[in-house]
Amino acid sequence: MIPLGSPAPEFSLPATTGDRVSLSDFRGQNVLVMFFPFAFTGICTGEVCSLNEGLGDFSALDAQVLSISCDPAPTQARFAEEEGITYPLLSDFWPHGATAQAYGVFLENVGAANRGTFIIDRDGTVAWSLVTALGEPRDAAEYRKVLAGLG
Repeated sequence: MIPLGSPAPEFSLPATTGDRVSLSDFRGQNVLVMFFPFAFTGICTGEVCSLNEGLGDFSALDAQVLSISCDPAPTQARFAEEEGITYPLLSDFWPHGATAQAYGVFLENVGAANRGTFIIDRDGTVAWSLVTALGEPRDAAEYRKVLAGLG
């Protein structure tokens, strides 16, 4: 995993919006980067939907939310459509898991990203991170607390 205080690895990935989204697009703003294993699965759906429901809170904290999985972009687009997700879901499909690998959360034996969350500050530095096991959901309230502390 990336040590706190380190520069966040740059990425440019296809998004459900049809555009490519890069971390550098949000320089000067806090960014919540949440890796999730698979679209259309119970815990992942709950986590992604929880972030979507809290977008107003994250916006008030000057934070952009980005969720990344190794699913192909068309799968994510369908997932976003069915779940009403309005923020960008990013596809780390090809090269498979390259961004998850750069963040130290790629599970080679599964072929997917682990549950890793990174808060990147306005300067592009990893300010906070959390990695949990595949079956262990994360609590978005914790992200809000961290972001509130960044000011």
